[in-house]
Amino acid sequence: MARSRTEAEVPEAAGGLRHVASVRTRLRVLAPLTTHVFNPVTRLVASRLPGFGVLTHTGRRTRRRYRTPLLILRRGDDYVIALWYGSDVHWVKNVLAAGGGELQTRSRNIRLAEPRLSADPARRVLPLPLRWAGSVVGLTEFLRLRAVGR
Repeated sequence: MARSRTEAEVPEAAGGLRHVASVRTRLRVLAPLTTHVFNPVTRLVASRLPGFGVLTHTGRRTRRRYRTPLLILRRGDDYVIALWYGSDVHWVKNVLAAGGGELQTRSRNIRLAEPRLSADPARRVLPLPLRWAGSVVGLTEFLRLRAVGR
């Protein structure tokens, strides 16, 4: 069965994959600009700023290593990433396919595994100002990863 462009493969507990519909946010139109203009600049400082980090992941097809600057929220042993462009973006698919990645934040390297997509239309995991911004752009999806080897 053919998948639509708005579906992502998500690992199931039994080791198989299931398809979950992705919700594209209003910011999705800015993704190319962010990838080619803002990411190269923010990659230089994101790993040193509180609340930010650089996620290193491997491409599904190219096997190339990519470094993506992100807003990171820590919740216990988990790190939560708000998917401002939705889950139908390459870096999310790469992390799901590889089963994790490595996060550099505040000059520390943290191995992340067990990626899980979740939907939270109320955006309860976010601080209030980001919750409001998320409601404006239609943010509902999050990627949660567990820190391993700590």
